[in-house]
Amino acid sequence: MSIRRTIENNEEAGIRPSKTYQSFVAATGGHRELNFIEKDVRNYITREVRNVSEQEDAKEFGKYLLRMKEKNQNFFFELELEEDQSIKLAFWADARSRAVFEYFGDVISFDTTYNTNRYNLVCGSFVGVNHHGQSTLLGCSLMKKEEIESFKWLFQCWLRCMGGNAPKEFLTDQCASMKRALEACMPTTIHRWCIWHIMKKIPSKLNGYKRHADIEQEMSQVVWNSHSKDSFDRNWNDFLLNFGLVDNKWLSDLYEDRHIWVPIYLDHHFWARMRSTQRSESMHSFFNKFITRNSSLIQFVKQYDNCLGSREQAEKESDAADFHTVIPCATKSSIEAQFQDVYTHQKFREVQAQFRGKANCITRLTNSALGYSVYEVGEQVSSSIFNKFVVTYDSVAAEVKWQFLLFESRWILCRHALNVLSFEQVSQVSPRYILERWSKKVKRRYTHIKSSHDEPLLEPRSKRFDQLVFHSQNICEFASESEELTAILHRAYDNVMAEMESLKAKRKGTSSLSHEDTNLESVNELQSPPRIRTRGRPKNRLGLKLDKQIANATKKKKTKVLSEVKVMFFKFVVIEFIFLVNSLANM
Repeated sequence: MSIRRTIENNEEAGIRPSKTYQSFVAATGGHRELNFIEKDVRNYITREVRNVSEQEDAKEFGKYLLRMKEKNQNFFFELELEEDQSIKLAFWADARSRAVFEYFGDVISFDTTYNTNRYNLVCGSFVGVNHHGQSTLLGCSLMKKEEIESFKWLFQCWLRCMGGNAPKEFLTDQCASMKRALEACMPTTIHRWCIWHIMKKIPSKLNGYKRHADIEQEMSQVVWNSHSKDSFDRNWNDFLLNFGLVDNKWLSDLYEDRHIWVPIYLDHHFWARMRSTQRSESMHSFFNKFITRNSSLIQFVKQYDNCLGSREQAEKESDAADFHTVIPCATKSSIEAQFQDVYTHQKFREVQAQFRGKANCITRLTNSALGYSVYEVGEQVSSSIFNKFVVTYDSVAAEVKWQFLLFESRWILCRHALNVLSFEQVSQVSPRYILERWSKKVKRRYTHIKSSHDEPLLEPRSKRFDQLVFHSQNICEFASESEELTAILHRAYDNVMAEMESLKAKRKGTSSLSHEDTNLESVNELQSPPRIRTRGRPKNRLGLKLDKQIANATKKKKTKVLSEVKVMFFKFVVIEFIFLVNSLANM
């Protein structure tokens, strides 16, 4: 049983069967000491662990949702079923995810993937960014088809889950169905397409042209290096004319939708450093380590729980590091020290990168009047490229404005603004530039909520086994300190074993079921006692002959009744332990 439990635990943890088998080999001292081979481990996993029928799989998935709801009433789920009661759409979010949304629901990335289950249901995950810049899960979904109505149902369901509060920004891949569903469900939300997916399509869309390599390079230059909307429009038109691409439909459609994917049209909004759906895809890569196309739904939700747990643990470790360690300042600037005191380590490192970048900048005052100063900041980005930026400073409002939109898109002061603040001899920045979102000093309520985790539904014998193993480990650890203690424990084991065998012999031929043991299989095995016909008034006491008939008719499989034995075992160990202590005291 200990081997079976180890295999089951390792399988849930994503440990490969080969590694599991090698751990048994190492523990026993060689292959010859084992009475099974690696193929037996794989067969057990396939037969017992992963073997879930399609009908039972859906039932187990539904039971999982109900169990989570019973454990915490803030667990949210909704299902949309087909006429045959099969799953068409499903969405769920645990209590912690719902509480996290209050703090980090401003920017959401949503992406879908297929390689998650045997039914080819599309998995969609809602992902946010916490104060450490880490990904945090805000809900999961399964969809039969990626169509407009399905996305509408999902987005409306997600909004209900999050209290009807739509995010400020929403990032998806280039999907027309998602776009139309978002416009209907979240009309005030800024929608952004993943630029990485769009740029990745350039070779396949334009490789039919002679100069496709030059086209790809020039298009990237136009997209990334246009510093205003007007300059992008001019550069895009020049790009199309130079390469004869005016009639290309793909490029024409992209230009029509430029407001939802071109950086210069979007970077004046906060995106928490997200321009692609990479965060959602990283969550899916986690699932893909443990989930295959043949995985059951119940396997998937278990791994989703594991993902929630790993995200929670990563955040706790980062929180602990923020409070117990300090990142030294890179400069003597009091402004840098100001950010060091407030920001999480991850965000402070980003601020530090901007302070280091000041070394490549030269600041020149071009105009000043009535406390309003205009600066030209030149930055050397390479040996031959020297960019210039205009930065203004209002000394009355203590406000700095610049065309490089780092603060708007990431809420981080850029090196150009920091240069101007240094030039103005500003020692402390305005509170408006110290964002609570990145602060390590905010006490966030969701940290008191544990992420959902489904407890394994073990059979009663497995539960008792795990409990005995857990308690016996402490006894064994104590006894292993010396030969004398080990000998006492061996004697205790021998005595308890003899007592259990005696009890087992007394109960031979009988069977019992308690409310702890009863399951569908055990109930199905029950049979009615034999019907005994008697004449006249029955005696108060049944005769010995009838006792024998009942005993012979009710023979069943042996079951271990260890509840009483468990008490006797630990009583015995305690007595032995007290005896040992007294013996040592008298020595």
